[in-house]
Amino acid sequence: MNYFTIPPPDSLKPFVRCFWVLEHEFGEGEQSYIYRSIADGCVEMVFHYRAAFDELITGGQPHNWLSGIHFQSDQYRRFETNQSFGIFGAYIYPFAVPLFFNVPSDKTSNEMLGLDTFLRSEGVELEEKIMIAPDNIRRAEILGAFFENRLLKARLKDDTIATAIKHVIHSPQLSTVPQLANIFNLSTRQFDRKFKEYAGFSPKTYLRLVRLGRAIKQHKSNKSLTQIAYECGYYDQSHFIHDVKAFTGYHPGFYFSGKAEGTEYLYV
Repeated sequence: MNYFTIPPPDSLKPFVRCFWVLEHEFGEGEQSYIYRSIADGCVEMVFHYRAAFDELITGGQPHNWLSGIHFQSDQYRRFETNQSFGIFGAYIYPFAVPLFFNVPSDKTSNEMLGLDTFLRSEGVELEEKIMIAPDNIRRAEILGAFFENRLLKARLKDDTIATAIKHVIHSPQLSTVPQLANIFNLSTRQFDRKFKEYAGFSPKTYLRLVRLGRAIKQHKSNKSLTQIAYECGYYDQSHFIHDVKAFTGYHPGFYFSGKAEGTEYLYV
């Protein structure tokens, strides 16, 4: 499994966290690979430049597309391929959704759309450029130019809330919603409304998503699950178990074992 990131140009760093690549060559006897996308407060634009994945939908037909966008989500999804694959993506802050795509973030949560559906002819053209690019550095240049062009036509309307969302994501300590509202000089009600508009979820739900992400990143720290849960702000084991199961589909003991399907790249 080969997973790595590419930094965006300076002009995009306020909006794009990184570009990323996930590649895998099937070994002898390997017949399929299942990728599980866990709940995440950020957005991913994804291009399957080598082999497509089918989304595995309980009680429904598999869904397949070569490029698309996974908006911020409090749900997990499962995808499968039976071929060696290469995926290129961009990891985007949720408040950049109105800038890049002219749609409020709270109207896109839990959506997953093919670029041909979401961006129509422009999406088809972008997909083609990414697919025929000679390497991932060139893919990053192409997608970076696409985002930069979109920035020329848009302006962030609320810098305060964008800063608040980044604060929640990057601050070493998670604050409560009233504390956050106070930091950014808003009433709790105003903060909740504005935050949801730009993050796609209420501050309370978003804090849960960020807290889980921090717990996952500590997996290789040799700490016990109890210690990880405590250090990431879970007040008791039951809350930790509930959130891991809700956002990944697995009990923490199994998910953090590294044996859960499609999680190998998280521990590379």
